[in-house]
Amino acid sequence: MNVKQLAAEKAVQLVQDGMLIGLGTGTTAYWAILKLAQRMKLEGLDIKAVASSKQSEDLAAEYGIPLVPLAEITAIDLTIDGADEVDGELHLIKGGGGALLREKILAAHSKTFVVIVDESKKVSQLGHFPLPVEVVPFASNLTLQKLRELGCTAELRASADGTFVTDNGNYIADCRFGTIASPFELHEQLNAIPGVVENGLFISMATQVIVGFNTGETEMLAPVKR
Repeated sequence: MNVKQLAAEKAVQLVQDGMLIGLGTGTTAYWAILKLAQRMKLEGLDIKAVASSKQSEDLAAEYGIPLVPLAEITAIDLTIDGADEVDGELHLIKGGGGALLREKILAAHSKTFVVIVDESKKVSQLGHFPLPVEVVPFASNLTLQKLRELGCTAELRASADGTFVTDNGNYIADCRFGTIASPFELHEQLNAIPGVVENGLFISMATQVIVGFNTGETEMLAPVKR
């Protein structure tokens, strides 16, 4: 079992009958979806789900996880998702899979937001991983200019077909800051730029982080209460 699978399966143990589950996007979320489907089959686990991307939606449907239209829900019991970086305060960088806006919407409306990572994603300070920022296509060159004024190098994410396009029809600007000294301040600065839809900083959103290690062990982290 790989490390991401290990952490994902630990997270899925938190799921109980009757819950509405938010499904993240990416490799860690992939393992969580597979484990949810397995529990449904072997234990008769009764759940429903909403997905943060077309990719996760298709995977859930393939494995028989019932999906609920977002228009029919008011809150989510538990969302399971991955992260690209997590610091000691459990602030996150997300968006490597290109679904940060939908992921943040689900997380914000979840009673519990569980993040699953492998040990390489734990950092003392955010910023080594390029920060994804979702921007509208209109005048994206001008938006990139404003992003660079914040002290980063910013480039539109590419795909095999040209420029990467999110499920929302937007672009992703990958912003390399090196280090992010004040995540909250940067979050506010980014979202104040016209043309920016949302950014990949998830500040004080994680209820719990489950870390998988190559030793086969897991560590469960919770925010420090001050």
